[in-house]
Order: sequence, then structure tokens, then C-alpha cells
Amino acid sequence: MPAFLLWLRFLMLALLLNAVAGCGYHLTGSQSQHLGAAQTIWVPFFSNESISPTAQTVLRRSFYEELHALRGLTPANSQGSADLAMKARIISYSSGVVSYSAIDRATEYSLSLDVELEITKKGDTSPLWKGQIHTTKQYPAGTDLALQRNAEEQALDAAARIIAQKFISALEESY
Repeated sequence: MPAFLLWLRFLMLALLLNAVAGCGYHLTGSQSQHLGAAQTIWVPFFSNESISPTAQTVLRRSFYEELHALRGLTPANSQGSADLAMKARIISYSSGVVSYSAIDRATEYSLSLDVELEITKKGDTSPLWKGQIHTTKQYPAGTDLALQRNAEEQALDAAARIIAQKFISALEESY
């Protein structure tokens, strides 16, 4: 009887391992298509068709920071030496009042940002991903102009990070 129990335990273990190994979950796409720490990326200054003189700098910095923090990519020294290269254009940047107080004073603004992005792999002519990303970010109104401008800059920084994160998600979902 003990040999039978040993054999039964072995059979149960083999069935359990087979069930776990054959659960059907697997990564899609090839490993070479995923963003990884061994890759370098070139993010140019964004072509700027908006009214914001600082949006292109904030967006570029956010892309480098998010791509490094989330996927380990490092900045390339030039576009020619990069594994991945981006093209980017700020389509629109606007800020407007979205809520008022009872005495008809602005209490909250909304910053809206539209960006067109394209990324290509070194040696490829067709892009890995191309599209537009839109985001909005609310920020409080203030009576002090300096504080109001600071709140708008913080909202722009937050919106740029959101766009970079949406871009990474869209790029990886397209694989």
C-alpha cells in the first residue's frame, strides 16, 4: 500500500504541474519588440504649434523620465545612435476656466494638451506606433498671478507625465 500511495502522490504532482504549466497564459509579440533597459531612445524637442513656450521642454523631460522610470530606457546621444527615435508635435495647448464661485470668480482652470507622436525602431521605415494623445488637467485659480502661473506649470508637468504614460501603454498594447 505505501508504494501505491507514493505512486499516487507522484501522479497528482505531475498532473498539478501539467495544469499549471499549461494554463494558456503567455506573452504576445516577440521579445525584441518590447521596451527594455538595454535600449536607448531619442526624444527630440517637440515641434510646437501651441501658445506655450515651455510645453515642449516639459514634455521632452517627462518622456525621458517616464521611459526611464517605467521601462529603463536611457537617452541616446543623438538620433543616429538611438535604438528608438521619436517624432513629436504639440498640436494644441489651452487653458480655460471650468468653475466659478458664487460671486462669479474663477475657482478652477483646466489645461488641455494635444500631442501627435510617432516612434520608429532603428533601421525600420514604418513606425512602431503613430497617433495623437489628449489629456486635461485641472488646477486651482488664485488671486496672486505668480501662484496662478505656478499652478499652471504644475498642471502642465502632470499632463506631460500622463501623456508619456499613455504613450507607453499605447505603444506596448499595439504589439
